[in-house]
Amino acid sequence: MAPTLIIIGGPTASGKTRAAAGLALQLGTEVISGDSRQFYRAMRIGTARPTEKELLGVPHHFLGHLELEETWSAGHFAREAEPVLQRLLASHGVAVLVGGSGLYLDALIKGLDPLPAGDPHTRERIQERFRAEGLAPLLEELMRHDPDTMRTIDRANPHRVIRALEICLITGRPYSTLRSSPQDRKDIRLIRIAMDLPREELYGRIDARVDLMVANGLEEEARSLVPYKALNALQTVGYREWFAHFAGELDRTAAIALIKQHTRNYAKRQITWLRRDPNWRWLPADELHTHMAHVEAAR
Repeated sequence: MAPTLIIIGGPTASGKTRAAAGLALQLGTEVISGDSRQFYRAMRIGTARPTEKELLGVPHHFLGHLELEETWSAGHFAREAEPVLQRLLASHGVAVLVGGSGLYLDALIKGLDPLPAGDPHTRERIQERFRAEGLAPLLEELMRHDPDTMRTIDRANPHRVIRALEICLITGRPYSTLRSSPQDRKDIRLIRIAMDLPREELYGRIDARVDLMVANGLEEEARSLVPYKALNALQTVGYREWFAHFAGELDRTAAIALIKQHTRNYAKRQITWLRRDPNWRWLPADELHTHMAHVEAAR
């Protein structure tokens, strides 16, 4: 059989980890994690990084391997993941890629457009504005420079917004005009499976998982990370809300409610990202036999 990469996608809390680990266990292979939030060692609870039990004894790559000060782009991930992928395909004939960060998954299965290198001076100037004024003014400026990107970008992700605005400023061109539609790589067979479940069930899972995170010590984890709150890694749901609470801007109940709301918003954006690509096969979550049957049929 041709070397095969199985890609498991879906919104947060939809059961991607369970599906990926279950498939890898049955197929005798390993898992590459493409979840950019789970790369960071110190962000265990707030990113719902899988426990050893949830990994089912299957080796997983790129979980908790970065320090907060380190920054990985999608391109950096793809460059580091490619040799791991090739090793797994050579030894097992199949590998599993899983994650909710669509850009990172695409970087490995499609490649990336050649974009200009970052300009430290321009980026620092934008980041200073973000720290002083928040994200709204940056979104307004990005809208002036590149309305097309504004229609598709994750507007709650400061890293993406800052990078897009940086490219607009250093090139004098809209970010969207520098991007093409990369095609799937042809050297391996790709099988995409997206976790499908009713919206209300998904939202119920999200709320329950946030409650579990809080019970497991999310507040304490976030408090320990306050000295690092300006770092790019921590500009994310599950931490920003606690930082606002610690600063006296939100009470505790409101902070938890906002984490749930922002996570639901994030899940909607993840679904939108996946729906744009017809190659995804949406299958019921938590039905490993259905996922396995689809993989066998596709292979």
